[in-house]
Amino acid sequence: MYQAYKYRIYPTSEQQLALAKSFGCCRWFWNYSLNLCHETYKNTGKSLSRAAIQKMLPQLKKEHEWLKTDTYSQCLQVVALNLSTAYKNFFDRQAKLPKFKSKKGRQSITYPQNVEFQDNYIKLPKIGLVYYRRHRDFSGEIKTVTVSVNPDGKYFVSVLVEDDLVNPEKLAEGKAIGIDLGLTHFCITSDGSKYQNPKNIAKYTLNLKRKQQKLARKQKGSNTRNKARIKIAKLQGKIARCREDFLHKLSRAAVATTGGTPATRCLKIVNENQVIAVENLAIKKRCDPTSAKDALGSAPRHNNLAASIGDGAWGMFETMLSYKAEREGRIYIEVDRFLPYSQTCNICLNQVGSLSLNVKNWTCEHCHTTHNREINAAINIKNEALRILRVRNLPLHDKCQMHSKQELGISSTANLRECKSPGKTSVLLDAIPSEDGNLSYSNSYSIG
Repeated sequence: MYQAYKYRIYPTSEQQLALAKSFGCCRWFWNYSLNLCHETYKNTGKSLSRAAIQKMLPQLKKEHEWLKTDTYSQCLQVVALNLSTAYKNFFDRQAKLPKFKSKKGRQSITYPQNVEFQDNYIKLPKIGLVYYRRHRDFSGEIKTVTVSVNPDGKYFVSVLVEDDLVNPEKLAEGKAIGIDLGLTHFCITSDGSKYQNPKNIAKYTLNLKRKQQKLARKQKGSNTRNKARIKIAKLQGKIARCREDFLHKLSRAAVATTGGTPATRCLKIVNENQVIAVENLAIKKRCDPTSAKDALGSAPRHNNLAASIGDGAWGMFETMLSYKAEREGRIYIEVDRFLPYSQTCNICLNQVGSLSLNVKNWTCEHCHTTHNREINAAINIKNEALRILRVRNLPLHDKCQMHSKQELGISSTANLRECKSPGKTSVLLDAIPSEDGNLSYSNSYSIG
């Protein structure tokens, strides 16, 4: 099992200069190789292989001496690996075409080996001993060590290790919960709990706006403009950390608010539920202001809606639920987003037709049950997930007979629809550390 651990490091001014040179070398080699890959793709429809990219290094080091002196040689080889992997993901339709890297964004280099940990110091090739904040230990075989610097000037190191731990077996026995994501309330669960949206950007909008106005008045290329840029980067980093902290606490253990009143109990989404169900939302399409319609078929009214969706970070929350459930032996399932969860009565499955967004409560005309729109949707999401699990657990010749009152599927095709994977899995590129530093990947499980 692979796990990632992230630490903050504190390089000296000399080490920061050495890291900046190494960042620049790897960024230049990425852009140089990517340009050749683009030309090859335009002419032949194919890309350069990893071996072909690495084969250029000896000649480039002769032409550019700083490639040999300013960076560790294996870091450049990792660049070739990452570029070939990026093009492979593009050809597999798992990602877009790789882009050129800018020195203004986040910078990083990856060491595949020869990194030593000595007490509270990390020994990096051609950098030396760098102090790091050792707030937790790790065990296992080190696979890669990635050093990065954020636009606000903070340095971090991410350690990817492989240990002997095995994910628990997944069993469909225990409590199930459905989660409906929103904007006024960040998420609503099938047991009636509502979690307020912290709206991190709204809290710092005025402060961020003032800093951006000051930046616009600075002369381009001046030192004062760079200082103003760093202040904005620090504030944006604070917003991102607040958002990530909220999502980690909510996905693991969050304080619930029911009916607008803070509740004293603690709802543990992953710890107390065996089956966790959410909608398979097309978040990128819904946040794209250029698209004529969003993923649900309605046209976005203004960019504020897309900004609110982006600030909510629904995709990050679903990713956290996914890998935490994987590590704890829970079943995480994404159901079809096109089924009418809000408009269908969870008691009798009567569909009321279209409901405007300002309608929060409605009464079923068939069974006369009054529903809260969001809680009803969460219950239907849970029921749909349980239906999918039942279908998967039946023999093949019995799957087409799955029609009952507890099903939202409207046809045999809908009943047999499989849930899509949350996304591609890449051990080297997509390791996401959790709040306790653990991450696991596993695709095999059984339903008992």
